Amino acid sequence: MNLTHIEHLGIAVKSLETAIPYYENVLGLKCYAVEEVTEQKVKTAFFKVGQTKIELLESTDPEGPVGKFIENKGEGVHHVAFAVEGLQETLDLVAEKGVRLIDKQPRKGAEGLNIAFLHPKSTFGVLTELCENPNK
Repeated sequence: MNLTHIEHLGIAVKSLETAIPYYENVLGLKCYAVEEVTEQKVKTAFFKVGQTKIELLESTDPEGPVGKFIENKGEGVHHVAFAVEGLQETLDLVAEKGVRLIDKQPRKGAEGLNIAFLHPKSTFGVLTELCENPNK
């Protein structure tokens, strides 16, 4: 497995409109992109902190994954995402090691990345996302 860095931390929020000013006005970060990912039923906002990004996630559907997360756990850290090289090979490797996969094959995510999630029951309670930039 070739993890290169923490790609981003995903934070579930009820409202991007309410949350973005905290990150900009209090923390001094700049929101550089807002994007809707229809397939995942979320709207995202991104901030950079060094090489790592913060991804705010607002549900566009209460029945979507982020909507259910907020209903059950409230706002807060939703997932940690690692950048990898060779996403499909990495998924195959972790599956061979007994990790439960949410995604057996990569799918498209925000910012044009290929993504896949590992089930938190196999990752000590942390929803883990693996990301690969197809343009690298």
